[in-house]
Amino acid sequence: MSSIETYKIKEKGYQPFLIREEWQIAQLNYTEEQDIENINKIDIHFETDEAFVLLSGKAVLITAILEDKKPTFSVKLMEYNTTYNIPKNVWHNIAMKTDCKVLIVEKSNTHIGDFEFFYLNKEQISNLKEKVIQAFDDDLLIGEEN
Repeated sequence: MSSIETYKIKEKGYQPFLIREEWQIAQLNYTEEQDIENINKIDIHFETDEAFVLLSGKAVLITAILEDKKPTFSVKLMEYNTTYNIPKNVWHNIAMKTDCKVLIVEKSNTHIGDFEFFYLNKEQISNLKEKVIQAFDDDLLIGEEN
């Protein structure tokens, strides 16, 4: 009898799979909603940080400062073997390419109620899309130089 629990998450989207009293692990597999062509909102958690680890593919973490309902975006192309933490009370989202899988660690049951959405208008979506596409394109240029 083995004491090792094994999890393989194959479904698209956000899948919490290891939930304990204080924390949970989830996997976010590419879903059309996370494609930069479809992102139309950012979200925030008030009770937990959220840590991200890139498992496969390409993804860009998005953070935003929201003042007077106007977001100022920052983007970060994720790298393998790196843990990224989004502190609580920071607006964020993640743009993913089709083969992308990301591991997420956060306070338990965050997906049930500790979130709020801010929906972006067309101009904000366009601004965000430009920044994310540039981050993906910069990665392609770096890859060509090596």
